[in-house]
Amino acid sequence: MSIWGALAGGFAGTLVLTTVLRAASEARLTRMDLPFLLGTAITADRQRAKVVGYLGHFGFGLVFALGYYGLFLAIGRSGWVLGAIFGLAHGMFSATALVNVLLPAVHPRMGTPFTAAGSSPLIEAPGFLMRNYGRTTPLVNMVAHVLYGTIVGGFVALAH
Repeated sequence: MSIWGALAGGFAGTLVLTTVLRAASEARLTRMDLPFLLGTAITADRQRAKVVGYLGHFGFGLVFALGYYGLFLAIGRSGWVLGAIFGLAHGMFSATALVNVLLPAVHPRMGTPFTAAGSSPLIEAPGFLMRNYGRTTPLVNMVAHVLYGTIVGGFVALAH
């Protein structure tokens, strides 16, 4: 196991995850755009938010890969199957606690279930499993995150 494998896997996995999410959005399978959600926490300018969000999303992809690496070290094994399991947990976390509890607590432009009718947040509250962004959003999110975990786990296992 190698930290360089984790970072390379984190980069490749984030590239795949982000591409799958973007393609699903373009195919109208979801209205979810995680990089945009992140970017609008920093700026209200929608174009700038996309750039900032993609940079942040890749940064978080590397950070999560390091977290996976720490878990691999702690249990003494890695691999694509274990990575996929971590990806499943990561996807559940991102679709529940992250976007519905943690992100709205610090995001000045995101609506919540408690947002008043007279206010106009820039970003709609995602809802449980991000279903407010489309019926297939939970499936798209989980597939993308399992792919991410599979790639990170595979890279870590291959890098000795």
